[in-house]
Amino acid sequence: MKMIVGLGNIGNEYAGTRHNTGFMAVEKFAAEHDIEINKQKMDAMFGTGMVDGEKVMVVEPTTYMNESGRAVHPLMQFYKLDLDDVVIVYDDMDLHVGRIRLRNHGSAGGHNGIKSLIAHLGTDQFNRIKIGTDHPKRQSVVDYVLGKFTLEQQGPLSEAFDKTVKALDEWVAGTDFAKLENQFN
Repeated sequence: MKMIVGLGNIGNEYAGTRHNTGFMAVEKFAAEHDIEINKQKMDAMFGTGMVDGEKVMVVEPTTYMNESGRAVHPLMQFYKLDLDDVVIVYDDMDLHVGRIRLRNHGSAGGHNGIKSLIAHLGTDQFNRIKIGTDHPKRQSVVDYVLGKFTLEQQGPLSEAFDKTVKALDEWVAGTDFAKLENQFN
């Protein structure tokens, strides 16, 4: 089984915000594969389905961004998943909207959701797809990440989601994550 985790904040007030980019991306993946994210377990909403002959679980932690590891680690233990069986999808202010970057390890880079994952997993050696949200120009980081994408950003954001889904499809089909890094970065 493969687990794809989108990071974000639960609740209608956060829907469509930059910090929920991970949720939006995995929801697009789930929709394209007829996976309904409608079950709840261990501080997460999730859905499962078959993709390319592989069972896939799409997860959205319900712990809010800063405690994402509290949801992901118990799910990994319960389903006996290795780090190689998991991909984390999240927002990154250091990338322009429309860009994605795949990494199989690295620091949190100031991202509190990733800090939580590193703390709970005990390692920074896990697959991730970062989706660009741009950096705020004149507003606080908190206001920016909790704000919505502009009309001008919608097209490039949609392209980033398409690339993310394609990368996830190839990963689920068995392509090595390091090879995907070379292909999509």
